[in-house]
Amino acid sequence: MNLHRHHIVILFLVLLAACSPKVPKEYIQPDDMEDILYDYFLSQGIAKDEDLVNIDGSSRALEYRRELYFDAVLNKYGLTRADFDSSLVYYYTRSDRFLKIWKNVQERLGDAAIEYGASAGEVETFTASTLTGDTANIWNNVSSQLFIPYAPYNRMQYQVVADTAFRKGDSFMLTWNSSFLYQSGSKDAVAYMAIRYKNDSIASVVTHFSVDGRTQLRMGGCDEPVKEIKGFIYLGQGYEPNSTMRMLIISDIQLIRFHKPEKEDKGPEPQTSVTDSLSQVPDSLRPKHHRLGERPDHIQPITQ
Repeated sequence: MNLHRHHIVILFLVLLAACSPKVPKEYIQPDDMEDILYDYFLSQGIAKDEDLVNIDGSSRALEYRRELYFDAVLNKYGLTRADFDSSLVYYYTRSDRFLKIWKNVQERLGDAAIEYGASAGEVETFTASTLTGDTANIWNNVSSQLFIPYAPYNRMQYQVVADTAFRKGDSFMLTWNSSFLYQSGSKDAVAYMAIRYKNDSIASVVTHFSVDGRTQLRMGGCDEPVKEIKGFIYLGQGYEPNSTMRMLIISDIQLIRFHKPEKEDKGPEPQTSVTDSLSQVPDSLRPKHHRLGERPDHIQPITQ
């Protein structure tokens, strides 16, 4: 009887494996897509690092290097742009599979960042300053997110509740890397941040972004204590047909809190001799003294 049950379990597992959906062989397989995306993001980080030391630091030169490195990645795997684009369209219609691939890519990029530091790409820019206590990354959500322009995959919300480490006068900066994987069409994403203070007043800031690279959203300090920070990142749908592949990958999200610098005690202000300072002023510029109730010649009364 137990042997019979064992055979049933094996048969069930075989049937389950046979029924599990397979990626058609004309498309890039999941493991290969993961490797390609991993190499792609590393290459884009290298292209941006080179832009810092290149004489021509224009956006056109940076875009050219990014395209050049991307072609090098595709050549490594024997693929063309058409192969890559058609495979992205396939995964675009199966976002659950792509999210699994991206999760693995994200983990590998994180491991590379820890191993190689900033040379691996955009990684924890403010890690060193966090140790000072005056600056800290207070982001408490996922550090990377995939967006497609259809609900519920087109929006990411976040919330940070203030604690005792917050101070009056704190300022904030939301910063992230964006990579648009668009087959065609206009790009338009929105980032929004709102700060609610203890007195329930609200200050907010919003920005649109549509290019690859680092973007930041800044909010100045206020003398009221912070209660919470809320916001969202949203990818617009645009007017292109549903078959057009459009993806946005947000990575290395950070919410940086800056403490307001404390005033240094510089001691008593130096004494200034009014007589000595006025002695250096020409007579024509010296202030004229008037008796009480007497109006200076150059000031006229206000008439209604």
